Amino acid sequence: MTKKLIGISVILVCSSLPFAAFGENVITRWNAQALETVRTERLGAAPASRTYALVNVAMYDAVNGIDRRRHRSTRDYALVPPTGAPGRGDRRAAAAAAAHAVLSSLYPDLGDRYDAQLASDLDAFGGHSGRRVALGVTWGEEVGNQVVALRAEDGSSPQEIQPGGTSPGEFRANFTSAQYRNMIPFAIEDKAPYRSLGPPPLTSREYLAAHHEVRLLGDDAYVNQDYEEIFRFWRGGGGSARPPGEWIKIAIVVAEQRQTTLFLSATARLFALLGMAMADSTITTWDSKFTYHFWRPATAIQYASTDGNPDTVEDLNWTPRNGSIGGSPEHTSGQSTYAGAGSTILAGFYCDDSIEFSFEGDDAIAGPRTFVSFSDAAREAGRARIFAGIHFEFSNQAGQGAGRSVAREILATALQRSGPFDRLRDCAPR
Repeated sequence: MTKKLIGISVILVCSSLPFAAFGENVITRWNAQALETVRTERLGAAPASRTYALVNVAMYDAVNGIDRRRHRSTRDYALVPPTGAPGRGDRRAAAAAAAHAVLSSLYPDLGDRYDAQLASDLDAFGGHSGRRVALGVTWGEEVGNQVVALRAEDGSSPQEIQPGGTSPGEFRANFTSAQYRNMIPFAIEDKAPYRSLGPPPLTSREYLAAHHEVRLLGDDAYVNQDYEEIFRFWRGGGGSARPPGEWIKIAIVVAEQRQTTLFLSATARLFALLGMAMADSTITTWDSKFTYHFWRPATAIQYASTDGNPDTVEDLNWTPRNGSIGGSPEHTSGQSTYAGAGSTILAGFYCDDSIEFSFEGDDAIAGPRTFVSFSDAAREAGRARIFAGIHFEFSNQAGQGAGRSVAREILATALQRSGPFDRLRDCAPR
């Protein structure tokens, strides 16, 4: 009886301690490493989304494998089955070793950075000499290596280039990452249902309205402090965490704010769902981009006299606030698709869209911004592309809708419990 009372009192005391006392924020620490990797390697949005997915799938499967052996958990695995997982392995060490294996394999030039992080983690967990830690490391390394191997020929390479066109409505430059439209999905069954119906006809009123809007609001010569701040905050250019990384950053903030990080399994599941949604959003967006090969606003405005619409205004000197016109076909907006998916995953995971949070974009000049809900942030992220002068509103809306639908499929089908409780709503611990 005494032992039980002591055990209970220890649990109650520990649960009131700050998360650092547990050392179980390993998931967010390695997501921070992934974010910094994307910045350092100056990855594009597509390879960045794949990196976030691989790291988080590996950490989830490493943790979930041990959970299934230790607690007879019935949670589905993402990519690597739990066969061989050590029930007595340290889950934190497994997660760290899995992320380390993925990143070291993908970006060996940054190996020293990853080695230092892993060594720091293992010291905090009790060192290499502890049997539980050692078992966790061995299992995590195995999972991470399997994830990399299983996704080695997933269609993300070799590079495929879609040549630029010259006809009205066509994207003029080469689309240099077209292969991502054929990448094997992480969680959705098929990309086809998420392909956009396409941009409106150049002669339509919808196109005219969008053309006028971006010509006015996205003009580099138009001085508007609010638009400038929003544009900068969500810019996500080279050397940043890229648009999918913004939702990883939001998840880190909210997971800590809502104390999800006190629960390692829940944290791993949140980031795995989010990582897979970001990668699968890339597939659906790139598919629409390749299919419609639509021109960017700068081209549309500078060559408005060729579009067959007598009411569009041509301005040969028009420059987008973004500076660059955009490096891929316009329709749909990747930023918007990531926003639709990220906001829906987070709202679905917490069963609550109306969670207020603040975070800082990668452009430090813009400073932090506060949002009253995930959908509030998604709306602003999408509109930022119009203020940047690089997307039309119809492409923002198409992207948002596709992203939300991708996320809903993932929430309904991925990483579920199997067995008698699989129909219960699965919300995060508060």
